Amino acid sequence: MPVSGLPPYDPQNIFARILRGEIPCRKVHEDDHALAFHDINPQAPVHVLVIPKGAYVSAADFHATATDAEIAGFWRAVGQVARELGLEQPGHRLLANMGLAAGQEVPHFHVHIFGGRALGPMLTPGG
Repeated sequence: MPVSGLPPYDPQNIFARILRGEIPCRKVHEDDHALAFHDINPQAPVHVLVIPKGAYVSAADFHATATDAEIAGFWRAVGQVARELGLEQPGHRLLANMGLAAGQEVPHFHVHIFGGRALGPMLTPGG
């Protein structure tokens, strides 16, 4: 059951369809808890999305309702993907938007991994 105030999970969202194999992706990593793939509109030289395999609308939903094994497995996958892509050094950015006001475009919890160049500040002061 989703967290109070969040919309119900839409099983027709694009990430749910990717998980079911209905839409192809350029897979980077897959295990029991997560799928990682290249973003179709990259915002950095390396831009990979990591999604949990469960039906979670947002980070709040995921952290409140996923099992401990799902949470640990997902975050381990995020770290493994960053290592496999060679992003530990010189560094990378993790980003998880939550809700429309934050820019979440797909209502399935996901983390962006950005790297491959200096990324600069996240936000400008007052922005």
